[in-house]
Amino acid sequence: MPAFDIVVVGSGGGMDETNLSGYLVKPSNQSWDDGIIALEAGSGHGALGHIMKRNSDIFGEPSADEDPSKKRTPFDIYANVKCFLLTHAHLDHISSLVMSAGTLGGSSKRIYGSPQTLKDLEGIFADRVWPRLATYDETNRSFRLFYHALYADGKYKTVFPDVTVRTMTISHGKNDSGSYECACFFIKHLPTQHEFLFFGDVEPDSVADKPRNVTVWRAAAPKIPHDLSAVFIECSYLAGRPTEALWGHLSPEHLVQEMITLATEVVLARQALKVGKAKAKNRRKQKRDPVPAEALHGVLTGLRVYIMHCKEHFCTDRPVSHVIGDQCREMLAPHKLGLELLTADQGMKIGTSAVVPSRHACFFSDARFDSRLKRLGWPVEIFVIFLLRNLIDTLVSTVYLVTVAITSFFFGFSLYYYSDYGPFFFR
Repeated sequence: MPAFDIVVVGSGGGMDETNLSGYLVKPSNQSWDDGIIALEAGSGHGALGHIMKRNSDIFGEPSADEDPSKKRTPFDIYANVKCFLLTHAHLDHISSLVMSAGTLGGSSKRIYGSPQTLKDLEGIFADRVWPRLATYDETNRSFRLFYHALYADGKYKTVFPDVTVRTMTISHGKNDSGSYECACFFIKHLPTQHEFLFFGDVEPDSVADKPRNVTVWRAAAPKIPHDLSAVFIECSYLAGRPTEALWGHLSPEHLVQEMITLATEVVLARQALKVGKAKAKNRRKQKRDPVPAEALHGVLTGLRVYIMHCKEHFCTDRPVSHVIGDQCREMLAPHKLGLELLTADQGMKIGTSAVVPSRHACFFSDARFDSRLKRLGWPVEIFVIFLLRNLIDTLVSTVYLVTVAITSFFFGFSLYYYSDYGPFFFR
């Protein structure tokens, strides 16, 4: 079963201001009414309103104590948000939080982010660009938004019941002050110990002054795919964009290279597990031997990679995210890594699952097939379980019917044999 349910409020990176980074997350074993994590806050109430008009049941049926005649509204959903989790403070990641800060319903809410992200947000909530609507002082009940810093210290911090987050620093280009730091989050569901990895805006290690992505991949590698089977990562531009014009983002060529790096780290992590921790420690001190391309085949089977933050320039017949997705799949195909690449589309409902059996992941690896299941609200694993259950039910029913038929035959035969006519018949 999925560990998390995710509704994509927005997944773009501009220029379309109606589709910006915004995701609503909850543990799958809880109701949306129990509380929600707002992961990024680019798009919000307005975008969610359009989504709910198209799919009124995206958040399921109202709870038993609710008036069935009353329809949920975006205001109701965001009133259930308990915290905001921000990778950085660029406008396409915070604009809905800023706009709605004075009118958010429900209880008080924490804003989680790196110290620099919160400092940047303070500059907006400073009675100039926007009123001062947030504070660090949680005892000041005149405020309903409270800053709470997350540090890249290698530790998981509880941000929500049964949910912890590990923050790691990544590079998002540079400005006059030097490297612009962003964050990525390992978001863990404590009861299942399953987690997913969510990137903020990120540039390729091959371009960055301070390559940091490989450190993230190294942390993720031992968990793939059994404890970590979903990665959300940006791919902002179409293939062929010049490196100097990436502005701290990825394009398909660079995304493929990052996936190869991840696959390499997974191979090395599995090798280290075989040789033992002591030898692995010594091995890390030595220069790593290159991993041959053939050794990467199928290594990422069971991993889903959702691309997001695609920048819409209205120059393609299809949504630009679908074009970029096709470009990524085409470039990934020769490497045979085994991962499943999907686009995080606005309005999509995603379930992140604990363990994906590799043979099922290979069999159901067609992205178009998977997207059809997504529209039905069925993750691939649930569909596989559904098929297996039906096959088992059919097999059990068949065995039962055969057993009944054989038993009936021998029972009838016995009655006939020991009757008055039986012995005569067998003379």
